[in-house]
Amino acid sequence: MEFLKRVWVFIFILGYTTTVFCQNYDITGKITDSKTKELLIGVTISLKNNPVQGTITNERGEFKLSLAAGEYVLKFDYLGYEEKEISVLLHENLVRDVSLVQQSIQMDEVVVTVNRSDANVSDVQTGVEHIQLQQINKLPVLLGERDIIKSLQLMPGVKSAGESSSGFFVRGGTADQNLIMLDNVSVYNASHLMGFFSTFNSDVLRDASLYKGAIPAQYGERLSAILDVQQRNGDINKLKVSGGIGLISSKLSLEGPIKKGKSSFLIGGRRTYADAIARLSGVEEANNAYLYFYDLNMKLYFSLSDKDQLSVSGYLGRDKMELKDLAETDWGNIFTSLKWIHVKNDKLSFHSSLFYNRYSYNMKMDMGMEMVGTSHLNDYGLKEEINYKLNESNLLRFGLQSTFHDIAPGDYDISSETSATVNLYHRYSLENGLYASNQWKVTDRLEVIYGARLSVFSAMGKGEYYELDEEKNVIDSIWYGAGKFVKTYVNLEPRLSAVYKLNNESSVKASYARTTQNMHLLTYVAQGSPYDRWTSSSNNVKPQLADQYSIGYFRNFLSDLYEFSAEAYYKDMRNQIDFKDNADIQGYNVIETELLYGKGRAYGIEFMLKKRTGRLNGWISYTLAKSEKKINGINNNQWYDSYQDRTHDISVVGVYELNPKWTLSATWVYYTGNALTYPSGKYQIDGKDVMYYAERNGYRAPAYHRLDLGATCLLKKTSKYESELALGLYNAYGRRNAYMIQFKTNIDDPSKTSAYRYALFTYIPSISWNFKF
Repeated sequence: MEFLKRVWVFIFILGYTTTVFCQNYDITGKITDSKTKELLIGVTISLKNNPVQGTITNERGEFKLSLAAGEYVLKFDYLGYEEKEISVLLHENLVRDVSLVQQSIQMDEVVVTVNRSDANVSDVQTGVEHIQLQQINKLPVLLGERDIIKSLQLMPGVKSAGESSSGFFVRGGTADQNLIMLDNVSVYNASHLMGFFSTFNSDVLRDASLYKGAIPAQYGERLSAILDVQQRNGDINKLKVSGGIGLISSKLSLEGPIKKGKSSFLIGGRRTYADAIARLSGVEEANNAYLYFYDLNMKLYFSLSDKDQLSVSGYLGRDKMELKDLAETDWGNIFTSLKWIHVKNDKLSFHSSLFYNRYSYNMKMDMGMEMVGTSHLNDYGLKEEINYKLNESNLLRFGLQSTFHDIAPGDYDISSETSATVNLYHRYSLENGLYASNQWKVTDRLEVIYGARLSVFSAMGKGEYYELDEEKNVIDSIWYGAGKFVKTYVNLEPRLSAVYKLNNESSVKASYARTTQNMHLLTYVAQGSPYDRWTSSSNNVKPQLADQYSIGYFRNFLSDLYEFSAEAYYKDMRNQIDFKDNADIQGYNVIETELLYGKGRAYGIEFMLKKRTGRLNGWISYTLAKSEKKINGINNNQWYDSYQDRTHDISVVGVYELNPKWTLSATWVYYTGNALTYPSGKYQIDGKDVMYYAERNGYRAPAYHRLDLGATCLLKKTSKYESELALGLYNAYGRRNAYMIQFKTNIDDPSKTSAYRYALFTYIPSISWNFKF
């Protein structure tokens, strides 16, 4: 008995001492910008003597490290900021808030990735591209304007919609299958001047993330990709001014404290004046023409307490195009949003937001008859999200999003000898999403994000809805009063993304995601135009559905200096929409009679080799891909290439720090020509030739390739003032890429049909002066 007592005493002492000597303590804190006090997301925190062990800050700028008792040196590393080290003696739980200082320009500043240096290998989220402003500021630009979207077009799996266009295709999807958001609000037309500029003013932005693979459960409403762009907070301590003057556009931003240390404002504006320059230069054709855009960005930030933050965002953008006494049109976006973040404790936080968004266009024509028209799309919405950190291995996210859509396809007044009014029926709908996900660190090698989104979409009155027969003829109609439900679609969207680390330098990632889309863009041109018509799912138009599978291998070399990735994907799409031959959707309520439905598929493999830092850095990306559709009533019911199908897509990007003043850059792109429908013959009606088209997208435009060059000269930099000169040459070797191909009867031999290729432009030099003080 005495022996047993001694054994129990020994076990107790052993267990107690083991607990004492193995007990872990927590280091927690927030990381902010030293000047603006903005919370920094994705900061890498690691141990100086053991870089593999560490963490990153969450979306509230918070971090937490659990370590055994002892003395440590913590390293804080974030793109565009000076690295910082702090020493801690750990014998109890500690709180350490850290402020990081933005970098001065150094020889090795330019980098081409974000977050922790091994994110390429360790990040569990597959198919995502993160962009920060430091990444794009050195790249060649079109017309002197830095552009996040055009930078994303250089990434694998992302394809430009055409020459100079801000539209893009992701993994075989169409442009409208991408949800583009600014401060969590949808932007329905993300371009200015027919695509030459995007809606995003780089001077007011913080970062952007493009999700093209397993889209996280908190996002929905589109089939192919999510582009989430965030505006930054204004400086919370000091008044600042920045701007730029270019050949055809200028911009100006103002930021500063409302109450020092507690709140701030940020206002930015842009305006183009190419038409005014042309008139001043004596270009006769410009005397009666106006073409310009302007936009304004705004953000107010309030730190209400240590646990509460409030922000108000706004955007107003408008394009104007006019031929005096002939035609006049304008279009644009406007939105406002309110976001409140409440941190209950280090485990639980609430994110609440309200928003209003409007896209509209107006037109006026006077060509023998006068026509005035207007159209708009309004969104009213809210979102509530709860983040709960269950433990060190599980981060839970729950949320609800609800949006009410009001689509006004068009109201037109037509007058000539007689007058007529056309008022197309509004289409109202309610779109709801309920989601939940968990980021689970299963082991040191395996981590997963799993979850689901429940999409509930209801078409609503007031308005007239139609019943069609198999031949797309109207056989009946029903009038629904305001608020009445016409048809409700419920879809469950599972999401899964996983990473398995083979070692510290390599990993394998896999993902699956189902997505649903209920807002559909009806357009005759893949790049999109201001007059495109939006419609929603209804009793005749079903939601688009997609299942995407991906798997990839990721490897870093030479202490994370080089990154390599190879990722393959397959996307199965259903309820895809296309026009029947000779379709006409303008001015009609019953657009469903002009549409056909079927399935699609897209598959490919993406390669990326990137050098992250150093005087010479950049990347090479290559995508081998296929995108097809099969729709009954088109192409003899056989598979045919989608317009956005491109077999090969290559981008080469290089940035070289010549010296502390000069940075040189170059990009070269090549891709297979777009799929086109050529006429198979022609016939005459009333003495006029009419082209006959048979095989849909059975031919190819010539291959596209282009070299752009850029140079940035730092003119002056002090603690109070900074200025630089940015030089660029777009299409440096003058390639006349096909912008449009038309088929016309040959003038010399009317029995023949000739193809005419039109190029938009060759060389475009640019120069802009940028400043900050």
